[in-house]
Amino acid sequence: MIDRRTLAFFVLSSVFFGGTFVAAKAGLEYFPPLLFVAIRFDVAALVMLGYVALTVSGDDLRPETRGDVVGILATGGLVIGLANALLFVGQQYATSAVGAIVFSLNPILTPVFAAVLLSDERLSRRGAVGMGLGLLGVALVVSPDPAALLGGDAFGRAILFAGAICAALGAVLIRRAGSTATLSSTVRIAWGLPIAAALCHGFAYSTGESMASISWTTDALLALGYVSIVAGVLAYIAYFGLLEATEATTANLIFYVVPVVSTLGGWAILDEAVATSAVVGFLTIFAGFAVIGSDSVDIDLRSRLPGLTINGPVHEEGSSVTEEPCGYRSD
Repeated sequence: MIDRRTLAFFVLSSVFFGGTFVAAKAGLEYFPPLLFVAIRFDVAALVMLGYVALTVSGDDLRPETRGDVVGILATGGLVIGLANALLFVGQQYATSAVGAIVFSLNPILTPVFAAVLLSDERLSRRGAVGMGLGLLGVALVVSPDPAALLGGDAFGRAILFAGAICAALGAVLIRRAGSTATLSSTVRIAWGLPIAAALCHGFAYSTGESMASISWTTDALLALGYVSIVAGVLAYIAYFGLLEATEATTANLIFYVVPVVSTLGGWAILDEAVATSAVVGFLTIFAGFAVIGSDSVDIDLRSRLPGLTINGPVHEEGSSVTEEPCGYRSD
C-alpha cells in the first residue's frame, strides 16, 4: 500500500508541476523559450544552493560514488535540463493539447527503460491496463483536435516526444543509481540545477536568443517566480523524494495528473473553459489509478492473510510469497 509520505510527494509533485504550464503560458509572452528555462534554473539553483549550504554538512555535499555522479548527471542533464528545454521549444510548434498528450507518454515510456535497466521492475498486465486508462483520460482532459494530432508540424511533436524520453530515461537512471548513491535527493538537485541552467544557456546562445528580447513586467516576474521557486525547487524536491520512495514507473504517473492540474489551473486563473469531456477524463484517470493501485491491495492482503487466493494460487502459511511492486512483476 502507498504510505502517506509517498502520497504527499505524489500530490505535491503533480500540483507544482501542473501549475508550471499555466505560468509558462503567461511567461512565454515576455521571454524567449530557452532563456526562460535557463533563467528559471539560474534562480532555482541559487535558492537550492543557499538552502543546502545552510542545512547540509560539507561531507554530505560531496559525491562519493559512481551512483552519485550518474544521479547528478541524469538529474541535471536529462530530467531537469533537456526535458524542460525540449518541452518549452516544442510548445512553440504544437498546441498545448498536443503537447500535453505527447508529454503524458512519459509513464508509458518509463516501463520500457525500466524493463531494460531495472531487473526488479516489470509492468504487469493490470498495470498496463491502468496506464492505458490513464492515457485515455489525459486525452479526454485536454480534448485534442484529431486533425491537430494527425497533422500539423511533425517537428514540434518530435521535440516534445524527445523531451518525454529524456524525462523517462533520467528517472530510471536515477532509480538504478540509487543502490550505490550516497547523496540525498535534495543535494542531488542542488548539483543538478546548475548543470541544467548551463545546458539551457548554451542552447539559448546557440540559437541566438537575447536578453534584450525579454520584457520585464510584473506578470513576467510572477511567472518567473513560480517556475523558478515552486516548479524549479519545491516540485523537484517532491518529485525526487517520490522517486526514492517508490518505483520509477509509479512515480512518473504524476504526468497523468499534471494535465488535470493544468486544466483546472487554466480554468481558475486564465478563465479557460473546461469541457464536459475533461470531467469524463478526470474520472477515467482516477479509474486507471484504481486499477494500478489494486495490485498493491492484492499484495498487501496476500502478505497479511496466508492461504487467501487473490488473482493467483493459494499460498499456504509458511510458504514463500513473492511481493510485486505496484503495477509490476519481478523476475
